[in-house]
Amino acid sequence: MAYESFENLEVWKSGCRVAVRIYEILKTCKDYGLKDQMTRAAVSVPSNIAEGAERDSKLEFIRFLHIAKGSAAELRTQVYIARQIGAIDEDIQKELVEELKTLSAMLHGLIKSIQKQLPQKANPKHVTPKT
Repeated sequence: MAYESFENLEVWKSGCRVAVRIYEILKTCKDYGLKDQMTRAAVSVPSNIAEGAERDSKLEFIRFLHIAKGSAAELRTQVYIARQIGAIDEDIQKELVEELKTLSAMLHGLIKSIQKQLPQKANPKHVTPKT
């Protein structure tokens, strides 16, 4: 890939911080189903960034970044649910939602940046309709 290492990507670092934060927040949570879902979604974000970065194709990297972005949205949904059932408080919810929105925006920006590097033929956003 064009990157020296996924460990140098700010979006990967941010994803790791969010995952660690989720583990810290849910350390004493007794709702094991929700805790499991949230920690899995949280770990999925930086894991998919890393896996995609290690692929030998920009298209594959983009695909994994989309998966990471989906996991961030999944986690954001779970944060809202966790607040509604009292598993986290309002301040924690606001903090996590903001972090996850920022993370999603970073992922979106990276996807767009990589797409610009692709030749038009290989770029799924630049498909020319057949006539």
